[in-house]
Amino acid sequence: MRLRTPHALLATTAALAAAVVAPQPAAAAGPAPGTYYVQSATTGLNAADSGGAVEQHRPRGNEDRQQWQLKPSGSSYLLENTVAPGGCLGRAGDQAATVPCASADAGWEITPAGSDRYTLKAPGTTRHLTVAPKPPGATYPARLAVGGPGDLAEWYLTPVDPATGPMPPQDRRTLDQVTFLTTHNAYANGVDGGFAPPFVNLVPNQTRGIERQLADGVRGFMLDVHQTRDGAILCHNSCTLVSRPVALWVDLQRMVDFLKAHPDQFVTVFLEDYVDPAVLRAELARVNGLSDVLYRPDLTGVRQNGWPTTADLAAAGDRLLIFTDHSRSADQAAGLTRDSFGVMYQREWTVENHWSMGSGVGTSDWSCYSRWYGADTNVPLTRTEPGFRPLFVMNHFRDVPLTGTAGTDNTKLADRARRFCQPAARKKPNFLAVDHYDRGNPASAVTTLNSYTYP
Repeated sequence: MRLRTPHALLATTAALAAAVVAPQPAAAAGPAPGTYYVQSATTGLNAADSGGAVEQHRPRGNEDRQQWQLKPSGSSYLLENTVAPGGCLGRAGDQAATVPCASADAGWEITPAGSDRYTLKAPGTTRHLTVAPKPPGATYPARLAVGGPGDLAEWYLTPVDPATGPMPPQDRRTLDQVTFLTTHNAYANGVDGGFAPPFVNLVPNQTRGIERQLADGVRGFMLDVHQTRDGAILCHNSCTLVSRPVALWVDLQRMVDFLKAHPDQFVTVFLEDYVDPAVLRAELARVNGLSDVLYRPDLTGVRQNGWPTTADLAAAGDRLLIFTDHSRSADQAAGLTRDSFGVMYQREWTVENHWSMGSGVGTSDWSCYSRWYGADTNVPLTRTEPGFRPLFVMNHFRDVPLTGTAGTDNTKLADRARRFCQPAARKKPNFLAVDHYDRGNPASAVTTLNSYTYP
């Protein structure tokens, strides 16, 4: 047997002592007390008190009993509804319910689940607050359940009043920190040309042409493009009976020319896209200088590393983004994908709330939920990937673009963005899309959002 030297014995003793006294990893911290939305990581919808049941509802800010006051209670937590004091988010058998806060069914063990998510578990059990499984061909049930662990049992605790930070200087702000004024149906303006059959032409979404929109600070443009024998044409619903319709390439040329004259500016185009990919490719080929400014996030590692700074993009000349709402799978079946010639699939790079707040008159629906949530798809506004946050398109308009109504709605844009849509998406809107951008001063909302960052 080999005897250890004194130096070896000393080293072994020191190592054992260090192992004994070395600090152990701290237990993951629970959430701080405060007022929160309890938001499903799967659907992006909020837990709401509904007559004693707890259901997932469309996020509606401070309405609809969706805010919960988080309070420590011994080794667990209580979530007391802010509208119904004394009522806490709890359990009734295998279903979530609002129960008296003094009840044994009101407490939760809240444990971090990574990526800013948490699980809520009944103390001493394996029973979690969860979204009920989705039946085939349907949306997820409204009533929340108490069941096993898994993805459906992961939640965001989204602060009602989050701490915000100052906007970084121009040379350090990233693209996803910036908000841009965006015009819904920007082509439907009655100035540049016809956009719909005669009757619809009487109710344009905008009243200024594309060049004036650019001069006024609009930087996002929603365009409906249809296929005709003349190529890709900008029309609403159909190009039939439209007099003097405008081709897509004409408006894109206006935007490229603007960017050439203003090397520090950015433009984004959102296509409601009804054309074959080969037709769209041919249309883009008609735009002089497009390749000089077209930005390809798919070729620059954005999904792995996040969005670059606007300063880096400007230095590279990458200042025009084009998105399509078309299906990648449909293009693959046709043998030509749009991103092969620089048009990005919007659902891969953005999230977007539902497109309408209601009819053209009367009260409006300010709830903020994904446009792509339903029986056949589920892209929650909260979608985030490691290292990458999708850009957030916030729609703020109605079915019928009445001038007076749009003007009134636009004065409320900043309030809806801050109290309703920002917490619903857990990020700032990057594009504020409105009708009649020249009324109600929506640009002031853009200025407000560009004064801070959301954590």
